[in-house]
Amino acid sequence: MNLSKFPRVALAHLPTPLEHLPRLSEHLGGPDIFVKRDDCTGLATGGNKTRKLEFSMGEALQQGADTVITVGAIQSNHVRQTAAAACKLGLTCEVMLEHRVLHPSDTYRNSGNVFLDRIFGAKLREYPAGTDFNAAMEDVAAEVRASGGVPYFIPGGASNPVGALGYVNCGIELLRQFNEQGLTIDHLVSATGSAGTHAGLAVGLRGSGSRLPILGIGVNAPQDVQEERVFQLAMQTAEFVGEPGCVARDDIVADCNYIGPGYGEHTDAMNEAVLMLARLEGLLFDPVYSGKALAGMIDYIRKGRFRSGQNIVFLHTGGSAGLFAYADALALD
Repeated sequence: MNLSKFPRVALAHLPTPLEHLPRLSEHLGGPDIFVKRDDCTGLATGGNKTRKLEFSMGEALQQGADTVITVGAIQSNHVRQTAAAACKLGLTCEVMLEHRVLHPSDTYRNSGNVFLDRIFGAKLREYPAGTDFNAAMEDVAAEVRASGGVPYFIPGGASNPVGALGYVNCGIELLRQFNEQGLTIDHLVSATGSAGTHAGLAVGLRGSGSRLPILGIGVNAPQDVQEERVFQLAMQTAEFVGEPGCVARDDIVADCNYIGPGYGEHTDAMNEAVLMLARLEGLLFDPVYSGKALAGMIDYIRKGRFRSGQNIVFLHTGGSAGLFAYADALALD
């Protein structure tokens, strides 16, 4: 697959490291666990959205945009990285924040990612859960045009075929690293939410001839909804890159049993996972995405679904800034 034909700007520190986690592997007594450090992409504390934004922002600049409009939850990692990328490229950033978490604390509403959004000077607007954001984004775009600006839409998580190119590229990058390190990997595990990371990985791996199983751990939707969302985006992305049909429906697997009460809501398993990785490996994971995905992976190991003798890669999608928003919810003892 040739991604050089797509507009792109350099925002990320690539390739990100692929590291062995020996203490975690020993502690869990199962497979050897590796982490793909996409928390190290470099932009505004890093995270997976930076890969996507290289292509989204590239297209925005190609189209002559001076303003990007995007949407996310109050503690959106995507919004934080989009706001930073806009600063780096000299663009205005209009942000539409959705109240998805019930009964948020003052800490949640004002610290973590949203605090960084304000540092980057993003123009923040808040909306209730369930808002029709297609219509709302059109309203914001009309305001931008009325003031003489040129808007460009970036969907939540930059999860469309353009943004998913970032994870098509990551899939190719992973295969190169496996070869360089002489690794045979049995499973790849990632959080799956807005679908762009999961779909892009599927296209990058399958389009390169790899059959590596990808397990998405869901963070916000039932399994049937999430798998269909990922598959539809994977098909669109495959068509976009010139590899139609490379992803089959049974390539897309999402386990959505670790969401807990809802998106962004605390779970004991997430709390345990975040502390385990911090205290065994010195790594920080976020409570909303990677923390719940880790909880799923740990449970799979404890139940023998991932076994001794296997090699597992966990994709770290970043988001540790969100820990500060959950400071009054996490149990640290």
